[in-house]
Amino acid sequence: MRRTATATALILVALGLSACATGAPMPDPTSATPAPSASTRPPLATTTPGVIAPTGTPAEVPPARWSAIEDDLAGRGVTAAPVLVSAENVTFNDGSLGCAAPGQSYTQAQIDGMRVVVEADGTTYDYRFGNGDTPQLCTR
Repeated sequence: MRRTATATALILVALGLSACATGAPMPDPTSATPAPSASTRPPLATTTPGVIAPTGTPAEVPPARWSAIEDDLAGRGVTAAPVLVSAENVTFNDGSLGCAAPGQSYTQAQIDGMRVVVEADGTTYDYRFGNGDTPQLCTR
């Protein structure tokens, strides 16, 4: 009876150890180069140097929003026609549309909107839209 209990215990230990084995080699803890993680991977390439890579879903800019961007740029004295760099649908975390200004308060609710990056006269402009067609220029 004692032999059966010992044999059963050994089988259970062997099964437990084999269940932990993955077959993959263990990483060398002394390795100087860690495996890339989501936070250490380089960002996606953009078409314009210095512009943050898009993070939302690519989208077409509705005519009303494009016209609002052209009007805003004209009001800023930009004479060149804007060239689209990227446009994406984004869910912003709050009413700041991802571009909070110091000392301002914002609605603390997610907002479905759009981020449109354009270039004109060699300058990049990052516009944000919430529910409407009024652009907010993000200058940070």
